[in-house]
Amino acid sequence: MASFKGILRNLLDRPGGVPLTPYQKIVKAAEGRAERLRELRELDELPRPDMSDLAEFCAVAREAADRTLGLRPYDVQLLGTLALLDGKVAEMATGEGKTLSGAMAAAGYALQGKRVHVISVNDYLAKRDAEWMGPFYEALGVGVGWIDQNSTPEERREAYAKDVTYGPVSEIGFDVLRDRLRTDASEIIVPAPEVALIDEADSVLVDEARVPLVMAGAADPGNAVPEMAALVRQLVRGYHYEIDEQARNVYLTPKGADTVENLLGVDLYDEHEPGTLIELNLALHAHALLTRDVDYIVRDGKVQLINPSRGRVALLQRWPNGLQAAVEAKEALAPSEKGEILDSITVQGLIRRYPQICGMTGTAVAVSEQLGEFYGLKVAVIPSNRPCVRVDEPDRIYPTVPDKDAALVEEIQTVHETGRPILIGTLDVAESENLAKLLQRRGLEPVVLNAKNDAEEAAIIARAGERGAITVSTQMAGRGTDIRLGEGVAELGGLYVIGSGRHASSRLDDQLRGRAGRQGDPGGSVFFVSMKDELITQFVPDERPPAADADGVVRHRRGAYLVGHAQRVAEGVNLEIHRNTWRYTRLLEHQRELILEWRDKVLHGDAAAKALAEADPERWAAMPEDTREETARQIVLYAIDRCWTEHLAFLTDLREGIHLRALGRMSPIDEFHREAVAEYKALLAEVEKRSLEAFEAPEPDLKRPTATWTYLVQDNPFGTEWDRILKRVTAASRRG
Repeated sequence: MASFKGILRNLLDRPGGVPLTPYQKIVKAAEGRAERLRELRELDELPRPDMSDLAEFCAVAREAADRTLGLRPYDVQLLGTLALLDGKVAEMATGEGKTLSGAMAAAGYALQGKRVHVISVNDYLAKRDAEWMGPFYEALGVGVGWIDQNSTPEERREAYAKDVTYGPVSEIGFDVLRDRLRTDASEIIVPAPEVALIDEADSVLVDEARVPLVMAGAADPGNAVPEMAALVRQLVRGYHYEIDEQARNVYLTPKGADTVENLLGVDLYDEHEPGTLIELNLALHAHALLTRDVDYIVRDGKVQLINPSRGRVALLQRWPNGLQAAVEAKEALAPSEKGEILDSITVQGLIRRYPQICGMTGTAVAVSEQLGEFYGLKVAVIPSNRPCVRVDEPDRIYPTVPDKDAALVEEIQTVHETGRPILIGTLDVAESENLAKLLQRRGLEPVVLNAKNDAEEAAIIARAGERGAITVSTQMAGRGTDIRLGEGVAELGGLYVIGSGRHASSRLDDQLRGRAGRQGDPGGSVFFVSMKDELITQFVPDERPPAADADGVVRHRRGAYLVGHAQRVAEGVNLEIHRNTWRYTRLLEHQRELILEWRDKVLHGDAAAKALAEADPERWAAMPEDTREETARQIVLYAIDRCWTEHLAFLTDLREGIHLRALGRMSPIDEFHREAVAEYKALLAEVEKRSLEAFEAPEPDLKRPTATWTYLVQDNPFGTEWDRILKRVTAASRRG
């Protein structure tokens, strides 16, 4: 029988189980010091707070924010600040002032002498928040800067030199990657990591966690074959090819393989000529599984990926393994250049570099298990300043998508006639544009916010609460931007949020609902769902939906159950993908740490000189004394970087085929680790060997890429070729 202490510990570790009582005592003590601070006439008379007295810090920070920003923090904002300073993820509802709570916490860490990176999901929020909170930081004697994708190296250096630096997660990651390839210590830009304070923590730590950030060089043109794109357009689903039930893999049927072989005059499965099969599979993926205006858009003659969790264009993001070029061939665009990966790091690996992590978001409890499992973080649920009075209606469920769309348009028109503002959240760009056209046919004029006009996001979403407004938005929905109600809107019921379908994650639904009902405002929300929505057909394909009532609405309780069940299955699939990715990347991150420790000793010290002088004293003695140490450094750095690049390529190839080991009843992950460790040990010896060979050569070849660039790699959502082979073998064995 479990002990009482064990039961109590489990209760305290439940989602949102961080007790707030210690924070509340500090906030109460801070209120007792407010009058003394209010009496100070000048801003510069505010005392510099001693961080050993958190009540004094809260009182000073509150007064500084009031005087510099015109924002006097509520008690709940101070609770959020204290949770962040305690290394927790603070769940604060939309409109509760997370930006100011984060700024106060960042200032508190800075006053402890710690360098803080406030990590956001995009450029706009990083710049806006740094500039908005600037006067507050200045009042406390804390320097603040920001970076975005347009920042120059000097601007980045200046921003990182500040006590607090705001930046999007991708740009901070790219700067880390660039620094890892520096050959001159004076060129390093990013200081040693200390504190990461993460805005929209669920998005960064969970949704973005698997995304690899890449540093590449030695560019070559893409190699997709336009003829292959034309060929796959002739193939018919269900006859020439099949798509699996998760819509993540596509493969030729025997008839399809025969057809392609006859058209091309080749043996697709010739193991000595695998290139044709690879090109065909890439073209088939692009054709069958990637949809324009859903998975990507074409803008300015380029394919731009859409981040599925945010609905925004994922700048500089690509698909791996030639899939990017295949999509470009599909769209009749010139293939973008590709190159050799010099180094990479996942967002999860980037964040775990920081000794101290904290964050804030409106939806943390739903992912508390992942926050604890992958980052050791606990969630503190901060109460709202005013009770939420938003009315969340049950889902309205319909048999088919056309039925749903018709009812959705009717609802929008009916509510619009009252003057009540409406925000409709759609699942993708194509859906947002289709809905806008349906509304326009009714004489309505919606404002559309999607990945095609994301630069106008803040301005569009800020007006969504005005009387008579109809705003159609993808999942971006202006996170980080307040929607204030226009005149007379509160009397109409406040902002009305409608979801055009359930997302694969309940958090995304909650985020959409949270656009209404901020700070005690009235508001409402409802989701329109169809039994033929992709969520249902993909994750519970074998379930038979209940029939609709006479008016076309599915009211049987099984309908609501299937929607919830499909969402839970989808969340489980995504969690397992996250876990599996981390199982493979965890060892790589450890090896990267070891190689970087070695590289830093070479870059900042005389480790290279000592090693080569000991290995070949005669050659060392014969070299010019004023240049030999720098020459040794460059030789060893080149050998480390070159061998690491080759190691990454080896691990990529290893992971591609490792799943076949399961056919021999071996554990793929154990086999991957075994071979990766052995290869890393060989790498160390190879670095020493190549360094000595270059040292003894009359003219060592230390040629580096003439150009490098950074981008994000979209994890291949379709699995590898070996994944598909294994799945087909497993399915066949079950049928047998």
